[in-house]
Amino acid sequence: MTEDERWMESALREAEQALKRKEVPVGAVVVRNRRIIGKGYNQIESLQDPTAHAEMIAITAAATGLGSRQLEECTMYVTLEPCAMCAGAIVLARVPRLVFGAFDPKAGACGSLFNIVQDGRLNHRAELTGGILQERCGELLSSFFTTLRGDGQRLGEG
Repeated sequence: MTEDERWMESALREAEQALKRKEVPVGAVVVRNRRIIGKGYNQIESLQDPTAHAEMIAITAAATGLGSRQLEECTMYVTLEPCAMCAGAIVLARVPRLVFGAFDPKAGACGSLFNIVQDGRLNHRAELTGGILQERCGELLSSFFTTLRGDGQRLGEG
């Protein structure tokens, strides 16, 4: 198992926490010096907050722990390609490296629809690696939405 896969496993554990709470199962961890300094999972429904994405929660936790809004020397691992909001937050937090699992062809802003984290017009760019444990990350999401559709419930966003 590679180091990226190891940390993605931690992000998957966060996604499983979201799943237990009937949230879209996306998880994120921020790693610095081989230690998790921030973690989060989607809490949009439970908090009734459209910004309560896993990445936003993990960034806030990491910044609070460091006492700095800039997450230099950190890597963020997230199970799903970040959306535009989260990609923007990653740029603003100056995260130097982003690793994600499943690609998001409908809302992904790190290569699928846009590539905000590497846009040369912005004052920060992140190194980007996608597709780490892609099948496991994608299957968690697919099974969640299949179950949700089967129950006739409203689909959330992740």
